[in-house]
Amino acid sequence: MFRGAASCTPRELKERMDAKSSFVLLDVRTHNELDFARLADCIHIPLHELESRLAELEPCRDREIVVMCHHGVRSAQAQHFLLSRGFPRVTNLSGGIDLYAVHVDSSLPRY
Repeated sequence: MFRGAASCTPRELKERMDAKSSFVLLDVRTHNELDFARLADCIHIPLHELESRLAELEPCRDREIVVMCHHGVRSAQAQHFLLSRGFPRVTNLSGGIDLYAVHVDSSLPRY
C-alpha cells in the first residue's frame, strides 16, 4: 500500500538526536515495555490506542514522526496507519529499540 515508506537505522536516529534535528519520536510499545527500556523525549501511544488517541498527534502533523517499537513491526503498522490518515512524513525505526540497544546504546536492557 505504501511502497517505499521511509525508514531509518538506529545509528541514523542517534545521529539525528545528537544533531537536535526537528522530529517527533513516537513509541508504540506497551506501557510495560516502555517501563523496561525507553528513549528520552518520546511520545508514548501504544499501537492499540493509536486510533483513539490520534488527536494527540495533530499538533505534530507537519513535522516528521519517527515511529519505534520493539523490533519494527508494530511501528511499521503505525507508520502505515498515520500515512493513511494524511500524516505526510512518517519514518519507521528499522529493528526498533532492540537493534538500537545492539548498535547504539548497549546500556539499554534487551528483552
